[in-house]
Amino acid sequence: MLFRELAEICEKLTSTTKRSEMVRLVADFLTRLEPGEVETASCMLLGRPFPNTSRWRLDVSWSTLAEVILRITGASQREMAPAFDSTGDIGAATAVLFSAARIKRQQLFSIKPLSLLEVQEILRKVARLRGPGARRRKERLIEGLLNRCEPLEAKYLVKIVTGEMRTGFQEGLMELAVARAYGVSLKSVRRAAMFAGDIAIVAGIAARSGESGLEEIGPSPMRPISPMLAQVCNEIEEAIEVHGGQTNFEYKLDGARVQIHKKGSEIRIYSRRLSDVTESLPEIVNLILQELHAEEAIVEGEVIAVGKDGRPLPFQSLLQRFKREREVERMAQEVPVRLQLFDLLFLDGCSLVDRPYEERRERLRTIASNIELTEQLATSRADLGKDFLERAIRAGHEGLMAKKPGSPYVPGARGKLWLKIKPTLEPLDLVIVGAEFGYGRRHRWLSDYYLAAVDENTGSFEIVGKTFKGLTDEEIKEMTQELQKLVVKTEGRRVWVLPRIVVEVIYNEIQRSPKYPSGMALRFARITRLRPDKSPAEADTLRRVKEIFERQVKRI
Repeated sequence: MLFRELAEICEKLTSTTKRSEMVRLVADFLTRLEPGEVETASCMLLGRPFPNTSRWRLDVSWSTLAEVILRITGASQREMAPAFDSTGDIGAATAVLFSAARIKRQQLFSIKPLSLLEVQEILRKVARLRGPGARRRKERLIEGLLNRCEPLEAKYLVKIVTGEMRTGFQEGLMELAVARAYGVSLKSVRRAAMFAGDIAIVAGIAARSGESGLEEIGPSPMRPISPMLAQVCNEIEEAIEVHGGQTNFEYKLDGARVQIHKKGSEIRIYSRRLSDVTESLPEIVNLILQELHAEEAIVEGEVIAVGKDGRPLPFQSLLQRFKREREVERMAQEVPVRLQLFDLLFLDGCSLVDRPYEERRERLRTIASNIELTEQLATSRADLGKDFLERAIRAGHEGLMAKKPGSPYVPGARGKLWLKIKPTLEPLDLVIVGAEFGYGRRHRWLSDYYLAAVDENTGSFEIVGKTFKGLTDEEIKEMTQELQKLVVKTEGRRVWVLPRIVVEVIYNEIQRSPKYPSGMALRFARITRLRPDKSPAEADTLRRVKEIFERQVKRI
């Protein structure tokens, strides 16, 4: 299949808002592919070159990509800004520049057209490049690809590289399209996606093996599973009521959630976003090798940074471990960590995700008797739950989790089987979409940030506030470096960036506001921590912002 054909389907998707039409277009497209092309095409339709579970990351900044585009088209920075203004989309802006290029691009069109698999293979080479000189080599590979693109192909190649597809076609619609294309049940597709961690992988299996292939997908060591998620709950009493009169409370730790896979002597540790973080946590690897008594297992837990007194340190301290992978030994000394486990998903050839919560917990205790488990309280009494919450806070933790008795583990789902309770004002996980340079001593740094929530209907990011508070000077310097790699538009001292960085934000209250299209604005917003463990898609939604606002109104 030619890459051009995928670009044409993407263009058709942008011209309709009808979900049924999107599903039809993609299902028909999938049936035209060879089985070996389906996973690749599915990834690209969703705006990425590889499955979510891939270890490969492109690490190509927008500034690098922009330099390549300008070099190929002969355009100037002054010409790029109007192109972006007229389209509001970096891929579309690229197509405008390619169409208006001063070089004779028709001479290039005679080059052998790009195939889907060829594009992915070259991008995989880009992702493998590391170390000195990698940036320049990445540039050459990307430039070679773009040089072979027509304007429409360039538009969607840029969107894939930056992860900014914006066709309105989301993973839920891809599940429907896969079911329709290969005549398999939607239930089987969704279940398989939970365990495979990516609908693109499932699409490839459905193309090759149909329903029987999907039924074989389950938990398997070394294949990370989408983590089960929790809904926010405001009160201890509410959690007990929602769970039918009794619940299992556990300490909610301020650390990094990890999924640990063991197969013989091989250990892999995956983050909440399914990234491989094994090399950053050598002491956890050793602990699992010595104290997890199973040949094969998948366990979940939380890694927290601890001080000399053994008390938990803020999540930001733990971030240093993941940022400095090349300084593992030194960071292990400076930022010691502790593991607390809370779930068991797979044990010696058997999936446990459908087993009751209590059984999973007890079997975990049996195979990990010398590894700390999260503190737990099973109760029907609100007063005991409140005391337990106070103990968690005094111990330096965030709050509590409440897990319904008898509940299964549902990968990728955010439901009421698990609830999270924090005693403070409800924080929001928001995405930085713009920033401004500060004043005074901060005049060289991007230190005033525009914060956005996800519009669940469109997948776009809507601004709900702005803040310059919460980060240290060192964090602001690092943030400036990261944001400058993501800039797509500059307006004087303000820049607009790709939505990549998630931050946790607290605020005084939420108000109605005509200032932002979202209609909502946070008052006295403050960043409390960075959330690199969360993807932009996991940020809080505009709906949740409005729900919090409505609860505020009711209390007045």
